[in-house]
Amino acid sequence: MKAPMKEKTDLETPGQEWKKRPPLKEELARFLGTFPDKVLFLTLTGLWFLLFHLFGNSTFGYTDTSSLFGWLDYDYGMKAGDEHGYLVPFAFLALIWYEKKRFMEVKKEQWWPAVILVLIAIGIHLVGYRVQQVRISVIGFFLGWYGIMGMVWGPAWMRAVFFPFILFAFCFPIGTLADRISVPLRLLSSVITEDVSNLLGIKVIRNGTMLSNLAGDYRYEVAAACSGLRSLIATLGIAIVYGFLTFKTAWRRGVMVLSAIPLAVAANVTRLMMIIFAGEVFGQEGGTYVHDSSILSMVPYLVAFFGMFLIAHFLREDRGKERKRSVPDDPENGEELLEKEEVSRD
Repeated sequence: MKAPMKEKTDLETPGQEWKKRPPLKEELARFLGTFPDKVLFLTLTGLWFLLFHLFGNSTFGYTDTSSLFGWLDYDYGMKAGDEHGYLVPFAFLALIWYEKKRFMEVKKEQWWPAVILVLIAIGIHLVGYRVQQVRISVIGFFLGWYGIMGMVWGPAWMRAVFFPFILFAFCFPIGTLADRISVPLRLLSSVITEDVSNLLGIKVIRNGTMLSNLAGDYRYEVAAACSGLRSLIATLGIAIVYGFLTFKTAWRRGVMVLSAIPLAVAANVTRLMMIIFAGEVFGQEGGTYVHDSSILSMVPYLVAFFGMFLIAHFLREDRGKERKRSVPDDPENGEELLEKEEVSRD
């Protein structure tokens, strides 16, 4: 009698049985088990958070709280564009969990020279507290917490977690500082849009950040909301996450982050050009429709993301392996070409 055949599933591959994924609780326990001195870390972190909760804010004119976190909550609610700060801690934890295998392999040991970083952070907070600039204290808070991680888990952990930790820069509330960033962005986008339009044969006149045609059929002001600051923040955040998940070398990740700036400008110029084209063909109403359309406003993001993926393609770390596979099977020339690839590899 034949033994009953095992039912195949889509999760199985030929010659290999599907391994059931362990429960989330077991995965979490295994992950946390690779972290020594958890009680020490939680104690130091709790004291650090308590310090900034009790003595984090010396400015009571806007919100009556001494807590840095209370001030951040107030500021996020007052200024549109800063509310993404609420999501940053969850994004940080999600990145750590997604790459948990990498972080489980990191060597963790106490490293007390990181106390210097914590002391520097305390000094930064004292300066911010004294001059009543809470944003300075925000920098001190995150820098000190990063130092506490280094004290408990060592320099290897600090290097491994550095790139995801950069996400906490998005917790920094821009607030009134937005004008200092948006005005140069508005001018840059306006100048580039004028040049591109004239290059394409569309005569556009620019007066500061005001764009119009010769006949005056349409006129558009590149206002603060159209400066590209939001797209810059979104592109930077995605570039950090994408660079961390895609690359292992620091310089490639750095290139990805830096590329977010010109890509965000290119995305904003694309949106302005769409408005100019619509205004040229359909007049002021056509340009206004493109400006107000929530669907068409997503097109510039596609331009930025496509550029990001294209840059990542050229920066990919397996290019050397692909070149090796493309070497012809010539016993005489093959070895010579492989030697050249080894010399030119990054």
